[in-house]
Amino acid sequence: MYSNDRLVILDADGTTIDAFSAIEKTFALHRMTLGPLERFQKRRNMFKYLGGLKEFPTNLRRQLGATRRSRLVDTLTEVYREEATLYPGIVPLLDRLAGQPDLRFGIVTRNITRDPVATLQCLFLRQGFDPERFDFLIHLPLSEDKLLTYRALRERFAINPARAFACGDEGKDYLAAIHSGMHPCMVCYGFEDWDRLVQRHDVPAEVISRTPDELSGRLLHALGLGPAV
Repeated sequence: MYSNDRLVILDADGTTIDAFSAIEKTFALHRMTLGPLERFQKRRNMFKYLGGLKEFPTNLRRQLGATRRSRLVDTLTEVYREEATLYPGIVPLLDRLAGQPDLRFGIVTRNITRDPVATLQCLFLRQGFDPERFDFLIHLPLSEDKLLTYRALRERFAINPARAFACGDEGKDYLAAIHSGMHPCMVCYGFEDWDRLVQRHDVPAEVISRTPDELSGRLLHALGLGPAV
């Protein structure tokens, strides 16, 4: 039996959190560069953090060795906890979602900082949203598919898949949503751009938002909550 609740799953990096700016800041502190966002979004996942043709040699040389990689993650963690930001308009969206008694919502993330749940809790709290208001904040290893977690959350809250929404910025997020029976709400301002989502991952253009405000409006309308205030 299903409950009468609805479910919203949000991705963290690239959907609610401006991860590119945080990573760019971290790389700069280690004398590396990511290149512009437009090129970053078009790279394959395995090369995203090594830069493009211009940045690759220097970045690769500076990332060699476990100690250097460890220091990079330490810096990234510090940047996330002390400087990283949510995209404009995300806090009002979270406030609207948190105020609905028949809605379960939270974060599923593959964030790569130290103690990522604590790191994200710190970030959200600093940005004006108490993470205790989430129904869940789940971290997955990079190698783990979100699909099983999406299904587990549906079962945990006894959610009808027709009343469930999953928001993300990568092709893998889209597949996890549709294969778990949820409605996908994709964005193209994060780790993958519009062309990559549509042409490489066959994501329908109709489910992609170009800005955080567009995502907020689309999701709130789908939930019957009207525009964000």
